[in-house]
Amino acid sequence: MTAESFAALLEESLGERDSLEGTVVEGTVVSLSNDMVLIDVGLKSEGRVALKEFAPAAGEPANVNVGDTVEVYVERMEDKNGESVLSRDKAKREEAWTALEVQFNNNERVQGVIFGRVKGGFTVDLNGAVAFLPGSQVDIRPVRDITPLMGNAQPFQILKMDRTRGNIVVSRRAVLEESRAEQHAELMKNLKEGETLEGVVKNITDYGAFVDLGGVDGLLHVTDISWRRINHPSEALTIGETVKVQVIRFNAETQRISLGMKQLEADPWEGVDAKYPLNGRFKGAVTNITDYGAFVELESGIEGLVHVSEMSWTKKNVHPGKIVSTSQEVEVMVLDVDASKRRISLGIKQCMDNPWDTFLDKYPVGSEVEGEIKNITEFGLFIGLTDDIDGMVHMSDLSWDQSAEDALAGYNKGDVVKAKVLDVDTDKERISLGIKQLAGDPFEDALGDIKRGDVVTCTVVKVTEAGIEVEAGEGAPGFIRKADLSRDRGEQRPDRFAEGEKVDAKVTAVDKSSRKLTLSIKAHESDVEKEAMANFGSSDSGASLGDILGKALKEKSGE
Repeated sequence: MTAESFAALLEESLGERDSLEGTVVEGTVVSLSNDMVLIDVGLKSEGRVALKEFAPAAGEPANVNVGDTVEVYVERMEDKNGESVLSRDKAKREEAWTALEVQFNNNERVQGVIFGRVKGGFTVDLNGAVAFLPGSQVDIRPVRDITPLMGNAQPFQILKMDRTRGNIVVSRRAVLEESRAEQHAELMKNLKEGETLEGVVKNITDYGAFVDLGGVDGLLHVTDISWRRINHPSEALTIGETVKVQVIRFNAETQRISLGMKQLEADPWEGVDAKYPLNGRFKGAVTNITDYGAFVELESGIEGLVHVSEMSWTKKNVHPGKIVSTSQEVEVMVLDVDASKRRISLGIKQCMDNPWDTFLDKYPVGSEVEGEIKNITEFGLFIGLTDDIDGMVHMSDLSWDQSAEDALAGYNKGDVVKAKVLDVDTDKERISLGIKQLAGDPFEDALGDIKRGDVVTCTVVKVTEAGIEVEAGEGAPGFIRKADLSRDRGEQRPDRFAEGEKVDAKVTAVDKSSRKLTLSIKAHESDVEKEAMANFGSSDSGASLGDILGKALKEKSGE
């Protein structure tokens, strides 16, 4: 062989290498043996390809027979054993890349299967080509569990591809957003108020929940979830839950949609006046406790408020939570119904006996009671009468003889004392007691039958500058002012009287509160003068006042 012919053969050989290596060529299956497929691609020697590379999918049997024409990728023309190095997998990838480039340039969607996890995202099989799916491009909203999406063929959008580096980046989110936009446009076009739709709870906030209606979100306010009271939407809804809702309001300009769930149910407040008449008794469960009372559910959707003042007859200034507890069943009475405002006022204590009425029935005014001194204040004693009721003894009702302050100082907290019931005010929930009333009033005893207008003989017990202190009857204290000591101004001198001296005076007032008589010698003298003038003459007859009085006194003495 000449040098020229050898060079020509070498050039031809190198040309074939350059033209076939790294390309996809057609070959014929020559034989199948030992999990290998022998393929003739027209080179100097056949090449071997693993049988599994002809399987349609992993784990499935190979679909190839002797005589079949197949496409393979030529990696090398000849290895150390003189055989061609071929690959069916790379041939499929090359086919896939070619098709993907066309779809990418035409902005078309591609079909793929998520099959693995990598840092920052997932791997996707695009019919032989492997693409990267970033975690942020899986869905419109974060997906906690991607397992249901793996292994299923679904559409993707190619965001970027570089064949030289073998990089493809795809997005499932872009496909969903595009579909969502189409659904949104269609839904907004046909949406009407009052329409019933099905949606998925997308997000929950303190004031409500956002429901995905399929391309558009609507707000389901917490007050429109249920007729019954709901403190937080999470009490009735969960994210991902499918719900039926009604379009309450729709603003085409702002594209805001207000939704409601309770509107799909009958309004329980219709005919509430007939269902819950005034003074009717019903049972319900405590649903919520506040500082000012407790809400009681009478039926689903209907709650009434028991104000703290209507909870107990005796427990005052106590937080409602110390009287009732959440979920507790209680009996209540309907006090007021305002259907227009959807309000019902309830009372718990009205379903119990009024302890003040019960006490009055058992201990009418005038009865004697016994109890322990629970508290001592500057104005009296509080005595425990029952487990819940106290009565008050005012300091003025402690003693007939002692001053109120001295009498109050004689008692201690915890002392057991007896008292008399003076008054029971069931409306104001007050019981007035008296200790001094257990004994007779010494003033009343001393007073006897003395009344205003009577003339009595008094004994002087003390002389003061303002008048004289006296005792009348059986020792009833009294006082004669200086101006009432005589008709004659010259005789209106207290020092002309002495202790122990007897004087006659007229009772001008009986003051039971101060427990004293007010008397007047002057008024008595005036009465005597009037009587004498009426019986024995007048100053017009010529007789002197001395003559008339002298005659009257003589007649009185029997002379």
